[in-house]
Amino acid sequence: MVKTTEDLAKLVVKAAEDKKAEKLLVMDITNLSTIADYFIICHGNNERQVQAIVREIRDQAHKAGYDIRGIEGENEGRWVLVDLRDVVVHVFHKEEREFYNIERLWNDAPYVNFSEQA
Repeated sequence: MVKTTEDLAKLVVKAAEDKKAEKLLVMDITNLSTIADYFIICHGNNERQVQAIVREIRDQAHKAGYDIRGIEGENEGRWVLVDLRDVVVHVFHKEEREFYNIERLWNDAPYVNFSEQA
């Protein structure tokens, strides 16, 4: 079975949803940037939830055989960036997400729905 970037994005969405990530957005930035194909943005309500979301994403990606290039900010649990090459995940604490509002920086990107809860 060939693993696609879309498969990885779906895996990330499911992992985040399993840990009750809130306001999960998937942005297709393929035509806007060379750094990735998708940005996935979500938040947790406290540091422990943010860390649990990141742990689940990391664990599921490893199980599926995907490489993680890096994880930044996990110890603090306020704004964690998970670099999965073509998928970049931002897991925020609710307060940080409201403050930085990075979605607006990529407002030209179309949203994609990979949620099983939709």
